[in-house]
Amino acid sequence: MNDLTPLPRLGLVARPAPVRNLSRRGVLGIAAGALLLGVDLPKEAAAQTRTEGAAAIAPKPGTRVGAFLEIRPDGGVRLLSPFVEGGQGINTGLAQTIGEELDLDPARFSVECAPPGPDYAVVNGLRMTGGSFSTRSSFEAMRRLGATAREMLLRAAAARLAVPQNSLTTQDGKVIHAATGRSLGYGELAQAALALPPRDDVPLKDPKDFRWIGKPVARLDMRDKATGRATYAIDIRQEGMLHAAVQHAPHLGTEPQAIANEVEVKAMPGVHSIHRLPGAVAVVADSWWRARKGAEALQVTWTEPASEGIATVSKNFSSATMLAALKGTGEPGVPAEQEGDPEAAFHDAAKVIEAEYDAPYLAHAQLEPPSAVARFMSDGSLDLWLPNQMPELFQQIAAKTAGLAPEQVRIHSPMLGGFFGRHFYYGPANPFPQAILLAKATGKPVRVLWSREEEFGMDAVRPLSFARFKAALGPDGMPVALKTTAVGEGPIGRWFGALFKSPVDSSVVEGLDKKPYAIPNRRLDYVKVPHPVTIAFWRSVGHSMNDYFYESFLDEIAAAGGRDPFELRTKLVKDSPRHATLLRTVADLAGGWRRGPFTAEDGTRRARGVSMASPFGSETATIAEVSLRDGEARVHDLWIAIDPGSVVNPAIVKRQVESAAALGLSSTLLEQVVYENGQRQAKNFDAYPILDRERMPRVHVAIVASGAPMGGIGEPGLPGVPPAVVNAVAALTGQRVRSLPLAKTHLSGV
Repeated sequence: MNDLTPLPRLGLVARPAPVRNLSRRGVLGIAAGALLLGVDLPKEAAAQTRTEGAAAIAPKPGTRVGAFLEIRPDGGVRLLSPFVEGGQGINTGLAQTIGEELDLDPARFSVECAPPGPDYAVVNGLRMTGGSFSTRSSFEAMRRLGATAREMLLRAAAARLAVPQNSLTTQDGKVIHAATGRSLGYGELAQAALALPPRDDVPLKDPKDFRWIGKPVARLDMRDKATGRATYAIDIRQEGMLHAAVQHAPHLGTEPQAIANEVEVKAMPGVHSIHRLPGAVAVVADSWWRARKGAEALQVTWTEPASEGIATVSKNFSSATMLAALKGTGEPGVPAEQEGDPEAAFHDAAKVIEAEYDAPYLAHAQLEPPSAVARFMSDGSLDLWLPNQMPELFQQIAAKTAGLAPEQVRIHSPMLGGFFGRHFYYGPANPFPQAILLAKATGKPVRVLWSREEEFGMDAVRPLSFARFKAALGPDGMPVALKTTAVGEGPIGRWFGALFKSPVDSSVVEGLDKKPYAIPNRRLDYVKVPHPVTIAFWRSVGHSMNDYFYESFLDEIAAAGGRDPFELRTKLVKDSPRHATLLRTVADLAGGWRRGPFTAEDGTRRARGVSMASPFGSETATIAEVSLRDGEARVHDLWIAIDPGSVVNPAIVKRQVESAAALGLSSTLLEQVVYENGQRQAKNFDAYPILDRERMPRVHVAIVASGAPMGGIGEPGLPGVPPAVVNAVAALTGQRVRSLPLAKTHLSGV
């Protein structure tokens, strides 16, 4: 029988000292006859003018970052990636970036996620895959890696062929001496190149000569996914492995007291053992199905939750009581942004309008169920296979759970079945501590796999959110002041509070601050109200609800001032060419702006809504076209213009925008996690509907590469969708929906 005091919330510490010394130039090492190259990330490449989401907690950039490239004697090329591939295409993007400077076709790369180690902390001194930060945080470092490796191979070839280095060229994995027609493969030169010191002044390619960067290169993982060879955490098998299924406490924070039928369940076919875990009980068996049937059969008595309140998940806790607490807080806010003199502007305003907006808890609802495999070795060390977005962080927590030093824990990071913010550490929302405890108790490798019902019950959720707006309008109907109050708690403050020193949680206010609109007097306040439930990052984090709040209220400002919402936005960004270009681009993409209502060619009555968003270093403008059917909104088209600054792979950009738009629409129309009596009501997709094929609109994407600093891609396509749709609904029906999802509201035409 196992027991473990629940892990305290992890307090992150400063980045540990490197495990090896790398000079500013980098270091070479030999492993199985391979060329290994580690390079530094220059300060100017690491600097980012704007960080958000999980990336915002990173230390100041400029620390050494390592990446490792192997060129094997047989000509095979392998990249140990600092990032985890989860469908976003980072492996392909890295291969394009390095291959461009190395002069090697990206199709010849194999890419694996690197093990934990300080060399891979490429995100402002942290290692993580998230915040739409992977490519933009590593782009210059990966280019430098490829260029440095190529130069070393050229020097090695010059020595081998006894010719001047400047007489040599490269072409897709070969060094060529055109004068004599001789050539050497990179694999033939790897060991000789290893003996050479790397240069730190190797020039990079002129972008006009790019062969692969900026092109729609085919994804490296496409074939394995299409043929079923891709390996996810749930596919991992170890010799002698047992399987575990779990029954969690019905109320978060309660513990198992007694099991009435433990003997009977222990006698079920294939059952190995029964265990008590923090907040759960588990059955270990020779197959997962047998383990699940045993776990479901257990008759468990649990400790009692608190009777009321929101300090914990009490018996009477509900989404409604939490929203009431957010709305009813009387605490003063902490200023998050201020410009001009809002109070004076309100005093002199021709008109003042106010509104309140809220958005619900959301599940990640991913198709890949949570799982982990733990295996203790004969020397006491631990191998752990688990989906994750921060290998070093999970290594630290796993070590604490197992009672080991971090270096005794080997983290294996398989491909993820999607990100969505699900694979950070969220305490009881993660199954890997259970796998560690069960492997230690049984002395066998153990795979923990949560059923769909357990996943829906334990998933860390996007926070339920609330914001209050007040705007002052001048005689011309233009906004002259805006006051915003954001109330709640975000994942940055919850999980990275030890590093996040500001009193303002950026994950609560992002999407409300740093807007491009020229409103001269502004104030944004943050009021912290903690949630008792486990909260999480969710695709586009605070932007996922805050851009809906802000951009919807901006349409209310337009209506109050008698202005068209597209025309209002055009005036407010007239001095920002980047944003003005995006508005023109999205209007052109949609065949011109028209708000409506209007009659479409198929006879349906439709309207359009517009929005803008500035998430994760990129800029977007979105138009949605909507009709009504049986009291529900039907979205026919989404037009999205995105400016990510510069682009590595436009095909990946387009697909990421399309997938983000689908998730944004799903949350707009359908999704919500509802708590009643301290428990989540939805336990599977039957009670938690997500976007289906019938509701999926056409998505049109225009990429505007402005040359601005590179922004993110994975999340920016989402935030503009909810407000564009809701603004279209308002134009069509006259109903201003201030609480999502739209499924809660019966819509009717006017």
